[in-house]
Amino acid sequence: MHPKDNKDLKDLKDASSTSLLSLLSLLSLLSLASLFFCTAACRDTREPAASLSVAGVLRTTDDRGYARALEPRTFSFPADHGPHPDFRTEWWYYTGNLATEEGRRFGFQLTFFRSALAPEMPERGSAWATRQAWLAHFAVSDVDGGRFHSFERWSRGALGLAGAQTAPFRNRVEDWSAQADGGTVFPLRLRAAQGDVAIDLKLEQGKPPVLQGDHGLSRKSSEPGNASYYYSLTRMPAAGTVRVGAESFAVTGTAWMDREWSTSSLGAGQVGWDWFALQLSDGTDLMLYRLRHAGGRPDPASGGSIVDPDGASRTLAFRDFTMEVLDHWRSPRSGARYPSRWRLRIPSEQLDLTVAPLLAGQELDVSFQYWEGAVAVEGSHRGAPVAGRGYVELTGYAEGAR
Repeated sequence: MHPKDNKDLKDLKDASSTSLLSLLSLLSLLSLASLFFCTAACRDTREPAASLSVAGVLRTTDDRGYARALEPRTFSFPADHGPHPDFRTEWWYYTGNLATEEGRRFGFQLTFFRSALAPEMPERGSAWATRQAWLAHFAVSDVDGGRFHSFERWSRGALGLAGAQTAPFRNRVEDWSAQADGGTVFPLRLRAAQGDVAIDLKLEQGKPPVLQGDHGLSRKSSEPGNASYYYSLTRMPAAGTVRVGAESFAVTGTAWMDREWSTSSLGAGQVGWDWFALQLSDGTDLMLYRLRHAGGRPDPASGGSIVDPDGASRTLAFRDFTMEVLDHWRSPRSGARYPSRWRLRIPSEQLDLTVAPLLAGQELDVSFQYWEGAVAVEGSHRGAPVAGRGYVELTGYAEGAR
């Protein structure tokens, strides 16, 4: 390592005083710092840096100095679209299904994660010093091309390398960004490019924010404080371009944004989750998540919400829905065996859906391995046939798969 890198590494170590280093990252400060010094060529490698546990880093034993999600709060927009640095972790999740005028289909994911290295910023003289680590994931599913592309970037909240602001809204990790395009927040422009894969999309808000859980407090276990503040924008009109290889495609479609911030989330014994964000042809939107224990046992804290075409929403408890796995897919890279087709039923809504991936192999090849990808939906709602598109995220399957 270059002598300057040694000094920068010492500055980063001095700016940190807690054991959890990032939301979904390495398990030690030294390995996190080594990623900060990684070059663009290092970022382009197809070998993951490590096999990490999502659940492990969302479970913490030391919350001292951080705010916690203990009870419902009053949400304020547009302010809550911006950062909440008093909490340890935070993320902005953008996913969506797009198509060209001729019908060629794409899915995309662009996610920004913030994690505090310390509750407060110690006094440091170096401009490199920071108490915030940033991570971004970018993926494109080229459905008709039969290809899935995934990328990752790490940076620090210093020297303008990464960060978020409220007004006008902006969130970035290097040159991957989500930012207001002429207004305070909306329209929102998403831009990311890596090699010959890129997106440049403009998103409108669509339906109003949906507060998930108990008026925005989403409890993840029975332990006090294992919760997040969580809201969603469930049907955002999207338009722009997708580039894969030498071709650039004009596309339109619908996006979904999930926003959460917390200090501790998962409880003891929870190993991952299955998360669904579905947009139906009758204008209904559905979010469901099933938290899992070792062996696949679902946790009673699982839940979700259903959103009517006019934006009215209702919270769903674990007892309100069933989730039946109909098929599996085994990753040739990680060896993980993922569910790959489901039947979802909500009797109170007369909703019966079958959900299937548009591509089987949508496992992200990043520092930790998880499956997140575009899906198709068909079924019935209140006696009428429905179809739809959406996104599914599956975590906790790759740890120990080989």
